[in-house]
Amino acid sequence: MSRAPKILIFDSGLGGLTVWGEVARLLPDARLVYAADDAAFPYGALREDILIARVLTVMQRLITLCAPDAVVIACNTASTLALPHLRAKFPEIPFIGTVPAIKPAASLSRSGLISVLATPGTVARDYTRELVRTYAAHCEVTLAGSRELAPFAEAFMQGKSVSDAAIAQEIAPAFVTSGDQRTDCVVLACTHYPLLLGHFERLAPWPVEWIDPAPAIARRTSHVLREQLGFPAAGPASAPHYAVFTGAMTLGPDLLEALRLRGIEKTIVEKVPLAA
Repeated sequence: MSRAPKILIFDSGLGGLTVWGEVARLLPDARLVYAADDAAFPYGALREDILIARVLTVMQRLITLCAPDAVVIACNTASTLALPHLRAKFPEIPFIGTVPAIKPAASLSRSGLISVLATPGTVARDYTRELVRTYAAHCEVTLAGSRELAPFAEAFMQGKSVSDAAIAQEIAPAFVTSGDQRTDCVVLACTHYPLLLGHFERLAPWPVEWIDPAPAIARRTSHVLREQLGFPAAGPASAPHYAVFTGAMTLGPDLLEALRLRGIEKTIVEKVPLAA
């Protein structure tokens, strides 16, 4: 193909920017569109059937607006609940989902104590527990749910102050000791959480490996683009990257600067009220 591929990276808020960075690094020839359904953030607060309907509605608008070649669902909640419905409704477009990185954490751990730091919804889902049974049965796995870390990450990206004490309290359940062993790997099972990685590293009671799923998602996206869709590697994309928001977030100077530093020069507000 002679044109640059277009990839839509979708999340409920700003967490998918962690995936954006890895995709942009691995696929410099692709034109990237970031989409945040900020009008419905956080997805974990929605009933499952409402969330699925919401994602389908917003995705229909985004596909019409952006015409992507592939879509990355950079959200654990949307991936586990809505991905089968998206693939059924839009069979012509490949969708790449997000999975808690339990398998690599279980392989990397030396103590056998790993933790999954996630939203309460991800912690509660059978999908997550099945991943633990399949890939980490030989480990002692702590599922640590936080309602606050994703909103903290959103606030941080918008230039607001975030309490160290509050972050430390949220990550504390992920740090476990058993005899002379202690947690040595923590899975960041929400794409928002790597936005706070600097805070986590500074506030952790001891050093651990923080497992970010973004590099694996980027590798999968590259495979789909090259092997499934047939786009050859090329030089850097000449068309600008841009972001789409569904209308609730204030696009203040701190957020716009954070987007600019990631190569996003243009933002669009495509209003999709939650009631829709």
